[in-house]
Amino acid sequence: MPDASRPSSTPTVAPSTPASSAGIAHICDLLDRVAKKDRQAFACLYDATSAKLYGTVLRILQDRGSADDVLQEAYVKIWQQAAVFDTTRASPITWMVAIARHLAIDELRRQPRGVRESEDILEHAPDEGLSAQEVLHQEQNARRLHQCLNTLEENRQDMIRLAYLEGWSRADLATHFDQPVNTVKTWLHRALKQLKGCLAS
Repeated sequence: MPDASRPSSTPTVAPSTPASSAGIAHICDLLDRVAKKDRQAFACLYDATSAKLYGTVLRILQDRGSADDVLQEAYVKIWQQAAVFDTTRASPITWMVAIARHLAIDELRRQPRGVRESEDILEHAPDEGLSAQEVLHQEQNARRLHQCLNTLEENRQDMIRLAYLEGWSRADLATHFDQPVNTVKTWLHRALKQLKGCLAS
């Protein structure tokens, strides 16, 4: 069984979390046992959910080495915080995914900005048919958007990226940021308004 501070080998990226009510109840039961420091339950929880969490982290970081490290960190945090999980506020997998996503975003923020921008440019490389002027225009727009995002508060930056780049629902955002859904909608509206103002200036 895996040590609580070092889960077993990296899972393959495949959906593995049960979606049925019985499956959810099983995960809740495992979390309850993990809260009591049951290592066997922790091993079972890892086996049942790690592929889902790893896929989430890998989509954000785009690097298996970093994703491996963040996955391990996520399960350490799950082991430590299992006792605070509240079934009335979120499903167990939503709660666990939120932990993994938050850690992945923190890791992404720690990476050198120049490295991230270079990777983005390569990933979204323009077609060879574009002129040098068009390529320059695209890069200028991307830099401008990045600069405007950085004018937002950190949690608003994260919210915009999660909502519009990762496709999170308003309910997911509400759980992640521990805010009512209506508050999340208001924050998104204000952040987008601020972004538009910055881009137009």
